[in-house]
Amino acid sequence: MTATPVYLDHAATTPVDSRVVAAMAEVLSAGLGNPASTHPPGRAAAARVAHAREQVGALIGAAAADIVFTSGATEANALAILGHVRGQPAERRSKGHVLALATDHKAILGPVQRLADEGLAVTRLVPARDGVLSADALAAALRPGTLLVSLVHVNSETGVAQDLPALAAVCRERGVALHVDAAQSAGKLPLDVQGIDYLSLTAHKFGGPQGVGALYVAPARRVTLQAQQVGGGQERGLRAGTLPTHQIVGMGLACELARSGREALAAHLESLRQRLWQGLADLPGVLLNGHALQRAPGILNLSFEDVEGESLLAGLPELAVATGSACNSSSGEPSYVLRALGRDTQLAQASLRMSLGAGSTEQEVDTAIAAVRRELTRLRALSPRLPPPVADWQAQGWRVLQGEAGARRLGTWLRLLLAVEGDRVVAARFQAYGCPHTLAACRALVGALPGQGPSTPRGSPADWLAQSGAPTDKLGRMLLLEDALQAALSAW
Repeated sequence: MTATPVYLDHAATTPVDSRVVAAMAEVLSAGLGNPASTHPPGRAAAARVAHAREQVGALIGAAAADIVFTSGATEANALAILGHVRGQPAERRSKGHVLALATDHKAILGPVQRLADEGLAVTRLVPARDGVLSADALAAALRPGTLLVSLVHVNSETGVAQDLPALAAVCRERGVALHVDAAQSAGKLPLDVQGIDYLSLTAHKFGGPQGVGALYVAPARRVTLQAQQVGGGQERGLRAGTLPTHQIVGMGLACELARSGREALAAHLESLRQRLWQGLADLPGVLLNGHALQRAPGILNLSFEDVEGESLLAGLPELAVATGSACNSSSGEPSYVLRALGRDTQLAQASLRMSLGAGSTEQEVDTAIAAVRRELTRLRALSPRLPPPVADWQAQGWRVLQGEAGARRLGTWLRLLLAVEGDRVVAARFQAYGCPHTLAACRALVGALPGQGPSTPRGSPADWLAQSGAPTDKLGRMLLLEDALQAALSAW
């Protein structure tokens, strides 16, 4: 097992390009001033910012003057969504309507919810089960009072790419502003802001530093866009705060590198993604999430039948991958994106997003394939769906006791098997669908049962909870283990 996990989480953040690091270090050591200042050090910084603005604009087919620097795509999204709506005349705003996708990133859904809290009508449109929003579905959801359509170009979990030209054409025809979050598509797919009113970027998805992003604002929208961060006149009044010159220079160079290397990177990512998918597709119960073809090249999201998601992830220490929602994968909650696309809770939880980057290799992909295949085999061998493995016990003439509790839909399903001879347990086994703590408690219990009689003390759910290192909110799973044990002992 490798000491450093194979990094397959580039959709969350990708390493900073070494050339970008060097450029940022040079800026930091150059003694530049505040780019808002008029003295020579300030003007030197302003010149660096201006050049970076041109580089960002060139990546998306925009004029430099239409680029507003932000702290990232999350802030850019908030500026576009809240700033656009709040900048409308009061009467129009009071009757307004905003549309987003139910599968959009929380950086979009959060500002949209804030508008809903303020009384605006909001539609969270559910795309087709493959994650694609058709132009017809968008057109049917628009209303006379729709002020803004906000959507993600490439979904960060599934990699599904929306047909921006077709959706932009619908919005233009109806006179509705369109905001696009292009955080996952910049540098991987062709981008052109023609027909788009607002477009958000973040540098750390394509080799730039964290903490800097940009918002493209169409010239016709700049007049009414309301600043959300106030306190200074920076960015022509649209975003207050001293510009971080070194980060902006890093983003600018990352954009230039992404623009020149996009086709080669896309081919590299597509080749690796196909290799990863082909290495797992032949396994039973492996389901591809999202459209098979209309997608970004470097993201693969799979759901796995008959395994518990937390146990699957815990069994892959050699891989750095995401499960659940990418920005909140530690929560243990099932992905709302996959649930919206029709996956049940168990399948949504038992999903992995493996995302590739410029530095990813075939060897790393092969390591991931072997690790996932190994863990699927191990966990499925424990499944209570399989017949109880007791043939060898029966051949010994031992009496077999069986107790079961829980269900797959509850997230924990346990079966305890006891081999009894006379008044003693001579062997014990378990089958389980459950979290790593539950499996650990089962292993400890079956290890302690041989040699015991029907009334020998065996500990309590609280004891098993402590021994497994589980948090208190998993006590219910230990209670199910107790139920399975009691069910087996009741037949003694």
